[in-house]
Amino acid sequence: MRRASASLGIALAAWCAAAAPAGRVPGLGEEGQAGWREYIEAPDHRAFAIAPGGAWSWVSGARSAAEAREKVLSDCRARTVHPCLSYAVDDKTVLDAAAWKGVWSPYATREQAGRAIPGKNPGQRMFDLAFADPAGKATRLSDLRGKAVVLHFWGSWCGPCRRELPDLQKLVESLEGSRDVAFVLLQVREPIAVARRWAQAQKLRLPLSDSGTTGEDDAWLRLAGGRRVPDRELAKNFPTTFILDRHGLVVFAQVGPVPDWPAYREVLLDVAARSGR
Repeated sequence: MRRASASLGIALAAWCAAAAPAGRVPGLGEEGQAGWREYIEAPDHRAFAIAPGGAWSWVSGARSAAEAREKVLSDCRARTVHPCLSYAVDDKTVLDAAAWKGVWSPYATREQAGRAIPGKNPGQRMFDLAFADPAGKATRLSDLRGKAVVLHFWGSWCGPCRRELPDLQKLVESLEGSRDVAFVLLQVREPIAVARRWAQAQKLRLPLSDSGTTGEDDAWLRLAGGRRVPDRELAKNFPTTFILDRHGLVVFAQVGPVPDWPAYREVLLDVAARSGR
């Protein structure tokens, strides 16, 4: 039996049509694609599982397809705090597009959200960061309650950050007509003027907010009320991304780049439509 795991972006409805077992799996990085190719050549019974932004895994040589599916889901769950779903069993793509769209549901009720503690893990309420929005207006995360929020920490000095931003821009553009999804893209360890000059030079049109950091020696993020928090307390490495529901609760956390940013569109719309009740 062979197992593999690595970071990947999430798949959505189009995956079912676009990815036959012999083809390339949308959303996987190169290591994941290599694992997928190994999976295709492995003996039955076998299964391949994925999780949003966190893990992929596969097994082969099980006594039955059902056993392979059970084992791969168990292995995947051991690698991530996010839900795992079957992607393929033997030669058949079995991804449930409806389940993937609502992969972070059921969402917290208003009562459950009221009991949430501050933190950065799924189910916790993200710290109430203070920043200036792209128009320069003083804003807090709590001002965005009622929207699904993509909270993203990045820097123009950060190679992995630079490489993923064009893909992130595709997601932003695909949601320009939505009033229920907000992007809070906060630079770290550099002035906002430096970050915006770099983005402009790359012809990126991203809604860059200002974290208030002043330079490479400024490792602090500002909170509503005037307190500060070390940036590494929220983001162990850069880039780091959180997705918040309409209560401000974390439903997704990713340390490191997110392959296939556009694949998050339908999931974000689901969070915006169904969380916060």
